[in-house]
Amino acid sequence: MQRFDRLKEIQQLDPVGDFLTVYRLTATYEFPWDYTRALELALFRTYAVPSIGRLLAETNEFVERSQKRYDDTALLLDAVVEHGFDSSQGRRAIRRINQMHRSYDISDDDMRYVLCTFVVIPRRWIDSYGWRRLSEAEVTASAVYYATLGRHLGIADVPSSFEEFERYLKAYEERHFAWDPGGRQVADATMDLMASWYPTALASMLRASSRALLDDPLLAAFRYPRPHPAVRFAVRGALRLRGRAVRLLPPRSRPHYARQNPEIKGYPNGYAVSALGTHPVPGARGCPVPHGRLRVEPLAPNDD
Repeated sequence: MQRFDRLKEIQQLDPVGDFLTVYRLTATYEFPWDYTRALELALFRTYAVPSIGRLLAETNEFVERSQKRYDDTALLLDAVVEHGFDSSQGRRAIRRINQMHRSYDISDDDMRYVLCTFVVIPRRWIDSYGWRRLSEAEVTASAVYYATLGRHLGIADVPSSFEEFERYLKAYEERHFAWDPGGRQVADATMDLMASWYPTALASMLRASSRALLDDPLLAAFRYPRPHPAVRFAVRGALRLRGRAVRLLPPRSRPHYARQNPEIKGYPNGYAVSALGTHPVPGARGCPVPHGRLRVEPLAPNDD
């Protein structure tokens, strides 16, 4: 297989009817590392909305149990990508997410915004640092994938196209990005978690590099100091160089799922999807979408 053969395969698919297949090929074959980094940045961005950052701080989950919350979030989202919306694993993951969300007072507006970050931030990241830009088919499939996920999560008025996701995100951030001690606390805890994955000598460098990837409105909301332009140039340039190097590598022959990432550290002996996350309220309802209305997509090859 040549470097662009999978893109040719993607372009032969229907990005609406085959959205799960297209999204899976993009996220697990073409850009698994980039999607992991972009989704980390997407979630980090949500802490700058005070109603979100404050709630996460009040639960203490992202502060006292940062690694577990990171692992659980990645694994629950990953189960749907890997197995599909109509699979038993996908349904369990969505049920768990719904049970957790219904235990807290979370507005549809905030839920919709978080969903928007999952669509918009990966495109921005990959177009800036990936080994190639996303095709229109991949952008469309990503929007359809997360619109479908949003409906399964019972979110009202989910955007239906990338352009709608992007407009909503931009407007929401302009209205709601603001300083909040809870949001800063969660942001600091997340930075500390990511720094803990590397030797101590690299921890401060990791924090500086991470802040260099944040835009000015996000830095202002957290009251982080603005990085020196030279640091921003070096960090972003290094990521672009990585993308050019990856372009020269042979294409991936097997999918790489989030559960295979070395950053997932909390379940060395395996895990059950139904046990992931918090369990604050027993007996919460499951996914509000009737699964019989959605067609099953073929699964990509699995390492297991």
